[in-house]
Amino acid sequence: MQILDIKVMNGPNYWSVKRHKLIVMLLDIGELEQRPTNKIDGFLERMKALMPSLYTHRCSEGHEGGFFKRVEHGTWMGHVIEHIALELQTLAGMECGFGRTRDGGREGVYHVVFSYYEAKAGIHAAKASVRIAEALIAGEPFDLDYEIQKLREIREEERLGPSTGCIVEEAIRRKIPYIRLNRHSLVQLGYGVNQKRIRATIASSTSSIAVEIACDKEETKNLLEAAQIPVPRGTIIYDDIDLERVINRIGYPVVLKPVNGNHGKGATTNINTWEEALEAMAAAKQYSRAVICEKFITGRDHRVLVINYKFVCAAIRTPAAVTGDGKHTLQQLIDIVNSDPRRGYGHEKVLTSIKVDSFTENILQAKGYTLDTVLPAGEELWLKPTANLSTGGTATDVTDLVHPDNVFMCERIARIIGLDICGIDIMAPDLTVPISENGGAILEVNAAPGFRMHIEPTEGLPRNVAEPVIDMLYPPGSSARIPIIAVTGTNGKTTTTRLIAHIVKQMGYKVGYTTTDGVYVQNQLMMRGDCTGPVSAEFILKDPSVDFAVLETARGGILRAGLGFHNCDVAVVTNVAGDHLGLGGIDTIEKLARVKSVVPRTVLKDGYAILNADDDLVYNMRSDLECRVALFSMDENNPRIKAHCAEGGLAAVYENGYVSILKGTWKIRVEKVTDIPITFGGKAEFNIANTLGAVLACFTRDFKIEDIRAALQTFVPSPAQTPGRLNMFNFRNFSVMLDYAHNAHGMRAIGKLVGRIEASRKVGIIAGVGDRRDEDTIELAEEAARVFDEIIIRQDKNLRGRSEEEIIQLLSTGIRNVKPDCTIHVIKKESEAIDFAINNAIKDSFITIISDVVPDALEQVKRLKEKEEGVVAMA
Repeated sequence: MQILDIKVMNGPNYWSVKRHKLIVMLLDIGELEQRPTNKIDGFLERMKALMPSLYTHRCSEGHEGGFFKRVEHGTWMGHVIEHIALELQTLAGMECGFGRTRDGGREGVYHVVFSYYEAKAGIHAAKASVRIAEALIAGEPFDLDYEIQKLREIREEERLGPSTGCIVEEAIRRKIPYIRLNRHSLVQLGYGVNQKRIRATIASSTSSIAVEIACDKEETKNLLEAAQIPVPRGTIIYDDIDLERVINRIGYPVVLKPVNGNHGKGATTNINTWEEALEAMAAAKQYSRAVICEKFITGRDHRVLVINYKFVCAAIRTPAAVTGDGKHTLQQLIDIVNSDPRRGYGHEKVLTSIKVDSFTENILQAKGYTLDTVLPAGEELWLKPTANLSTGGTATDVTDLVHPDNVFMCERIARIIGLDICGIDIMAPDLTVPISENGGAILEVNAAPGFRMHIEPTEGLPRNVAEPVIDMLYPPGSSARIPIIAVTGTNGKTTTTRLIAHIVKQMGYKVGYTTTDGVYVQNQLMMRGDCTGPVSAEFILKDPSVDFAVLETARGGILRAGLGFHNCDVAVVTNVAGDHLGLGGIDTIEKLARVKSVVPRTVLKDGYAILNADDDLVYNMRSDLECRVALFSMDENNPRIKAHCAEGGLAAVYENGYVSILKGTWKIRVEKVTDIPITFGGKAEFNIANTLGAVLACFTRDFKIEDIRAALQTFVPSPAQTPGRLNMFNFRNFSVMLDYAHNAHGMRAIGKLVGRIEASRKVGIIAGVGDRRDEDTIELAEEAARVFDEIIIRQDKNLRGRSEEEIIQLLSTGIRNVKPDCTIHVIKKESEAIDFAINNAIKDSFITIISDVVPDALEQVKRLKEKEEGVVAMA
């Protein structure tokens, strides 16, 4: 078997608009196409022995054991690999349940689609599942435990930590979008101007001064002591001489911890000898030059969590420990504790397995124990110096037992330090009485406190501590989103996107938009190139200055990685025509329509899908939508428009020379097309259709008609506002138009416009695209031949898998099919083709340049125009 391709979906996609995180593996199973599982001797038995947990997979049978039944009766290897990949991830602590295996368009080739928890783990599972299937077929042994452990390690390396993760999960529950900004714990919640950021449990609202104070243990202690908060006696030390002096003053037991430490790093508690003190000093010095030495307060280790200066919860923390039974060795006792099903690798379960490390070895050495020591019955031995859950510690929730005086004190501490998310470490016998009465003390105040002990305590009630964090970042009535209008279709996307962005900008918004020629924020070009995929969409949504997004969305990005947003407010679908067919498994126009339909299917329920009622494939998308629908048409008598409006629907139509809105039976005329520059006095019908979609999209956002009208009048087709889209240049004796029409449908639309233009000779510069089907390239040339008297064939910079000769031959065939006597020139370089056309232009001719690299072609034509004007001026 051969893996041909692996794609990672991270947004609404062709395979599912609800399940965003999918691996799409293109797999060639080769000769196994002729050998389903029931024809492979012993395959099912070996699978059951290696992965018995696959019994829980119901598959299409709908009951446990259903998948095994399918294997018994015979299924193909792509389907088997889908299930293995899902179960592998589940066994590694990543519950994944969605899978699909579909025909890949060629015999023996399949799209194996399955959900993932972390992308790198999903990719590893895809590759490992193929290896497992091959081992099962061959009857060879396979080390499944190695693959499971490898997946666990990838998961722990890639996943968000439990604290950040629970905040993100709470945001998802509230339908607040998020974007992970790095491989670690920096996450953006919300979009554009409404975004907030978190890094672990530090929020964008958290005071940097407060974090600095909390990280300086001595400064924290001084502030609390000045505010009459109980703290342990002690001071900062720098060397062993200081250490000896302070211990002589305050006496044993003591605690040593780095001044700038956090999460217990470098801290040692309950130090009772000079030797222990020297070891602890060395450990603390690894994290900070200055070390705090203070009196060890006896009692239990409590953590109180205060969020937005309100008490949220409290827990008792206990270090990793074992209790002797007089029979088992220490190593055996650790193994018994680790056999608890609640313990696992890293953060995969409520508790973390206990590992023997240098801290453990030091504790054992100090007591004269080894791992082979049999601990006396009833003796409890702490195996770590601190009570962190990540090292095997446990937590017990005591929220409901905290005395009101202690609640008041903790809320006051958070305000004294200025921390809006604050973890307070208290050593006290308990918190049921004020700590001022039972000898307790505040040990530390922590910025970025861990949430795991509260969301998954070993004992007691779990607390949703992420809820008050989200409440703080997004109080009731505030929004995390910005309006998003997404535009898709085969042709007209860019013009429609630019027109909508222009209207939005005229309304006073700071608009960010993506197009095939670049990414723009407030008309400032941020990135150049074809920017219609998810990365470009996220670029806009991450920009903190943007309060309205208009996103051109093309098929390539949807198939490559899914959408860059989870939901939009309005989706416009211009049309669906044959283009890029045969790529990415999309070999029919119906499948292409399904790809485009991903965009309107993501519209929020109270939003609008703006559909072209003149296009059957677009109009039929409405049946899959959960949102409201508005239609547009070039014919007000279109039966679909009439039926829709009769039911009170919203539509936009071209009628009696006007762009008009229909609200039920009411008609609102927006503007005459002759006063809308991009329609070229009504000659460019495709731009009338683009205008209808744009106007309707803006109308659904409650923009006023007079504002829309004013914006339409000021949107002029030019290199500045619509680069590469109907850019006209009037030379002294001839005219030049530059456009991006790159398929037969687009060429047909250009042909209608050019057909209405008076000219002595019509010249076209065209090219074919290497990744199109033969028939598509021929059809494009046929459309060109119907329009132009003379055609110059050029070549794109990227031939996309074909030779120049192949493309030229296909284009020539198409031209000759329609116009055998057409004058054809072959000038491969675009710049030379443009020079040839302009230098040889006859009086009153009209040259149409269908450009590949729009910016270069525009600059060249502008230079030639300026050169002519300079010559005229000199004359």
